[in-house]
Amino acid sequence: MKKVILLVCLAFGISQTSSAQINFGLKGGINYNSNSIKEVGTDVFDGAKSKTGYHAGIWLRAKIPVLGIYVRPELVYTNLENEIVYKTTGNSATYSFQKIDIPVLLGKKIFGVGNIFVGPSFQYILDSGFSFSDISDVDTDNFTVGLQFGAGIEIGKIGVDVRMERGFSGIESRIVGNTGINNFDTRVNQVIIGLSYKL
Repeated sequence: MKKVILLVCLAFGISQTSSAQINFGLKGGINYNSNSIKEVGTDVFDGAKSKTGYHAGIWLRAKIPVLGIYVRPELVYTNLENEIVYKTTGNSATYSFQKIDIPVLLGKKIFGVGNIFVGPSFQYILDSGFSFSDISDVDTDNFTVGLQFGAGIEIGKIGVDVRMERGFSGIESRIVGNTGINNFDTRVNQVIIGLSYKL
């Protein structure tokens, strides 16, 4: 009897997976980096003014009829910058980093054209650096996890969404320069505005 129940459940699961509607497409947009450069060990920097960055990538969405929700994993390249003041010289310059984001979102359609979603975002830092000549090296912990949530609309093949991203933990970095080795936190909290196209 247990085998029969198991087979029925397996057949049901396969039928639901095959009936799930799958879409995929391209996306891009702007990122407003609202928070970074914190807790510098020897107070090397003075402030961090946020600047607008950008992102581009691909997405896939699988609708699950029984649960009434969808799963949307994405693979996104993101570039972010901040303008900071270096206390050693008093000059302002840019701190930038590039990363790969992999959000895995659970969402629900509302009113036919709208949707809401939430999920974790796994991030891998590709590169980071300062435009200061006397900072010779930047070493960053490459892997972090955050949370994304937001809402959007989709009309035909075009979609627009606005989402917030909050870091679960800081991005711990170390700089090597004339001031020695200093640790700092480049925690990323973002407002992300995206435009997507369904292929």
